[in-house]
Amino acid sequence: MHIEYDRENDVAYVSLVAHIADGAAVRQVTVETPGGGSDLNLDFDEAGLLLGIEVVGAHAGLPEELLLPAPHPDR
Repeated sequence: MHIEYDRENDVAYVSLVAHIADGAAVRQVTVETPGGGSDLNLDFDEAGLLLGIEVVGAHAGLPEELLLPAPHPDR
């Protein structure tokens, strides 16, 4: 598992596999969190396996300790 966090846009991505190839995520499902402060975009592959989770509004949807050490995607 790997987490990247874009502080400027408050978006985190949680990769559940070591590498997600371009085009591997063929289906996305959006889920609103119960508090409504963030949205989760679930990325699935062709077989229906969950590859990763994009968290839009990450500060409201993830614990702070996950975001602090997370590298920025441009690094």
